[in-house]
Amino acid sequence: MDNHAEAFKHDPRAQLYIDYLRYVEAFAPLAVVVENVPDVLNHGGQNIAEEIAEVLESKGYVCRYTLLNAAFYGVPQMRERMILIAYRREIADKVTFPEPTHFIDLPPGYEGTRSVALKFLDSEIADDAHRYVNAPKAARSLPPAVTAEDALGDLPAIDARKLLKSGELRRGARRFDAPMPYGKAPHTAYARLMRTWPGFEAPDALTDHVIRYLPRDYPLFARMNPGDQYPQAYEHAMEMFEQHLELLAKQGVKVKPGSQQYEDIKASIVPPYDVGKFPNKWRKMWRDQPARTLMAHLGKDSYSHIHYDSRQARTISVREAARLHSFPDGFAFCGTMNPAFRQIGNAVPPLLAKAVATQIMKTLRQTEQEAADEPQRAAAAVS
Repeated sequence: MDNHAEAFKHDPRAQLYIDYLRYVEAFAPLAVVVENVPDVLNHGGQNIAEEIAEVLESKGYVCRYTLLNAAFYGVPQMRERMILIAYRREIADKVTFPEPTHFIDLPPGYEGTRSVALKFLDSEIADDAHRYVNAPKAARSLPPAVTAEDALGDLPAIDARKLLKSGELRRGARRFDAPMPYGKAPHTAYARLMRTWPGFEAPDALTDHVIRYLPRDYPLFARMNPGDQYPQAYEHAMEMFEQHLELLAKQGVKVKPGSQQYEDIKASIVPPYDVGKFPNKWRKMWRDQPARTLMAHLGKDSYSHIHYDSRQARTISVREAARLHSFPDGFAFCGTMNPAFRQIGNAVPPLLAKAVATQIMKTLRQTEQEAADEPQRAAAAVS
């Protein structure tokens, strides 16, 4: 087990699984689950998932791993993750993964992510990566994947430009102390689930439906089209800048290019990021598709998830991020806005976790039932 550490001595994050395996060795649980990003199949030329499986099998487990996309399990988010399941050999002799409950044609970007992760498995180096299995396929007859609008449509609207103008939205930490009533009944089965999850029922009013203070960008968010990323956002911003200069010219104010006034006006409208370096930094969501992957850096900017409703012209709130991750409305996050966003982006979506846990429980109960039936089978064999 310790032999695996040497290859990753320069990346402490890649050694965490070694500590995890020490706990497995100490407690010998009946079942083991590991979740990680798809790139764990090729981290610095090493397939860490295969190495974990190898160690577990040497400790008496049967082990398999695969890539599951959360959108196939009722989560309104196209989130690809490596899932590894192992059982003690006296409990089970094979590993199965949960069957999908929803269908979606994943866009090229997500098929590409999967292909890059799996490319390593097809290489000569990974000829012994025999513990990977293909994920169960989703039938087209299944219900369609839950969309962003399915997930968010019943939450209170937040008009960022209106709040900014009234002075209600200001710079500073966003605390969860201002109640915001729903004002609407749940509009989809998913919204009802999020508001009625047993043990995490919705409060009378939300207190974490808070957004970032981004005064420069609200007009730009309103102008962007669904699916637009940073290059398109930059083009929109430059158009807005030119239109503003034209308006000033009509008012008799001439702004000389390159002047301090010119640069100040541009900075008040156009984001400063290099288009070539940050092509994926921004994205406006589609209302009729699941959201793209929620990342931990939501705690820094949230530009990766700009609300699909141009009238609201903003990035998503903490509660909306939680909804897109399948956290029920009664689940409380610690701290203020930034830590809450990080907690969400780092978490396993609850509905995906539930699907995996349900599959494990099914296997354990089947083993328990077979053990209970064994005396009867033995008696029948004797007679």
